[in-house]
Amino acid sequence: MKAYLGLDVGSVSINIVVLSEAGDVITGLYLRTKGRPIQVIQEGLKKAEQSIPPDCEIAGVGSTGSGRYLAGIMVGADVVKNEITAHAVAASTMVPDVQTVFEIGGQDSKIIVLRDGIVTDFAMNTVCAAGTGSFLDQQAARLNIPITQFGELALQSSVPVRIAGRCTVFAESDMIHKQQMGHQIPDIINGLCEALVRNYLNNVGKGKEILSPIVFQGGVAANVGIKAAFEKALGEPVLIPKHFNIMGAIGAAQLAREEVRNRQTSFKGFQIAGLPYRTGSFECDGCSNVCEVVEIYEGDKVIGRWGSRCSKWDIVQ
Repeated sequence: MKAYLGLDVGSVSINIVVLSEAGDVITGLYLRTKGRPIQVIQEGLKKAEQSIPPDCEIAGVGSTGSGRYLAGIMVGADVVKNEITAHAVAASTMVPDVQTVFEIGGQDSKIIVLRDGIVTDFAMNTVCAAGTGSFLDQQAARLNIPITQFGELALQSSVPVRIAGRCTVFAESDMIHKQQMGHQIPDIINGLCEALVRNYLNNVGKGKEILSPIVFQGGVAANVGIKAAFEKALGEPVLIPKHFNIMGAIGAAQLAREEVRNRQTSFKGFQIAGLPYRTGSFECDGCSNVCEVVEIYEGDKVIGRWGSRCSKWDIVQ
């Protein structure tokens, strides 16, 4: 049975998916990166191998996310694509007539505008993570509330509370102020959800034509309070796909299926889960760009480099 492997390597989570030839998710893993992407990729591959049928043959591999080059070199990816492409492909498969995709992850957020299945516009947050999952994690920890209960508590709100959400520091100060004024926790949490949505629409979504169907994906889509806040702000229903938290990996696997249609895969096999890997870097002084070149070792052998603006340090296999 042919299957396709997709990896989405981000700063907060690493998602690994195995898709069947028909596009069904055979296995889907959502793993915390914990600052150890190489080790977590290897652990995830072990789990993926154990979870698929013995007769399952990996016929193609794709990688995406901020760590896509690292993952691609490790596993022998057939296609390495940016997150915009991967998320758009996955959303279009799940909701064929989708016109707008909201994606909010641990450290970044993005909006993708599609028309007739083609990406026509997109935007990502810049240096600030105020409207992302890590921002919500911080506020949940500060309120001593499990993040899994955050959304449900927001729905219990009865009194609107406006929280300043453009900056983490301002949000925390405003939350403390609202608590001192006597506002209840559900009202404060709901205000925080609405602040995040306001921040997203005014920054990431600024100037974009937001049309339904609207698909909301990424880890933050698990928060029903954020979904409700989006629907309130837009006056439109927001759809959350079944595999909302691993959509990037699903898109990578689908792209791999297209890429290897008429050739053999470059996948190195699941045995790479047991190989020693390490990374290093150096500055190239060959020109005024002074690029930082990152390299990855498999044992004592350099198997890949990235980060340079020219091809001077490229490795030809």
